[in-house]
Amino acid sequence: MADIWLMRHGAYEGHRPGHHAPHEATLTQEGRDQVRRSLPLPEGITAIVTSPIPRARQTATLVSYLTGLPIVATSGLVAEWRAPSIVLGRTAETYPPAYRAWRARRLANPSLRCEDGESLTDLYTRARHCAAFLHHTAQRHGPLLAVSHTLLLGVLTHLQEGPAAFTIAAKTPWQFAELRLLPARQRAATSLHRPAQ
Repeated sequence: MADIWLMRHGAYEGHRPGHHAPHEATLTQEGRDQVRRSLPLPEGITAIVTSPIPRARQTATLVSYLTGLPIVATSGLVAEWRAPSIVLGRTAETYPPAYRAWRARRLANPSLRCEDGESLTDLYTRARHCAAFLHHTAQRHGPLLAVSHTLLLGVLTHLQEGPAAFTIAAKTPWQFAELRLLPARQRAATSLHRPAQ
């Protein structure tokens, strides 16, 4: 089974602790420097998959440029948790009442959505599909680097927790440009089985 390495994008414009980044936020110079410092990559990586969100896509493009590795896929499966638009660009002290109410109820009802955001169940389901997609891409291209975002990466590495993986991910964020190996048990548990022909 080919290794799958996970990488968080570099620092982006406007970042603050607890910040829900707007979709269009781009890498800063410090973010680009963080990506450079993350190299060399672990030995054997042969291809890159990335989230389409600009800060991740820019990170993947820079890694590709510096290493010569191809970007073989850009997929929404690898994108960050879709926060409701009412919190984009905000931090905890400015969250609106509707979002605060959702946060208080989200574990008791993981299928509950806040306006146009993903529920915990939505994110967990997408993370399972993402893990399967990464597994199949690694089977095709060899050891893989997936560039994504802190909450999705946290859920991917804690799939055994079910939808509650979101809260674990939120409490244990990844550093910018940090690399971690996707645990083999996560890959094995989520691989898709092709139906018999």
